[in-house]
Amino acid sequence: MSLLNRARALLLLEFLKGMALTLRYALRPKATINYPHEKGPISPRFRGEHALRRYPNGEERCIACKLCEAVCPAQAITIEAEVRADGSRRTTRYDIDMTKCIYCGLCQEACPVDAIVEGPNFEFAAETREELLYDKAKLLANGERWERAIAANIAADAAWR
Repeated sequence: MSLLNRARALLLLEFLKGMALTLRYALRPKATINYPHEKGPISPRFRGEHALRRYPNGEERCIACKLCEAVCPAQAITIEAEVRADGSRRTTRYDIDMTKCIYCGLCQEACPVDAIVEGPNFEFAAETREELLYDKAKLLANGERWERAIAANIAADAAWR
């Protein structure tokens, strides 16, 4: 056994095996991406920035059932509603405190009309706390900006909903 170990040490077999492994991985295509310019794939179930959606005719989806407010474990959602002239209820105030939000997705799961969703946007940094207090106008703007991606994600995830 000692003779075999000496032969391996003399021929540097472990060193050559290590160099062969290094060369094999050095010649493969790189697995990293150039992040700000290239973005990796995102799962359809990714939970990012919140958005309020509208129907294709432009009317907002939220029916003011307040299920999302009730189910939110962090109590980050505040909703005020009123009855319209046609008898339907709609929100007058829909606020989310993103500093409290834990991105659990329960609000999205509780919504019967897919009005509140967590979209694909993960790049929403802010300099002040006030910028992370989302009101109804900002949530609707997010919904309009990300509607295509949100609709595609909901369609891709429809089999599991």
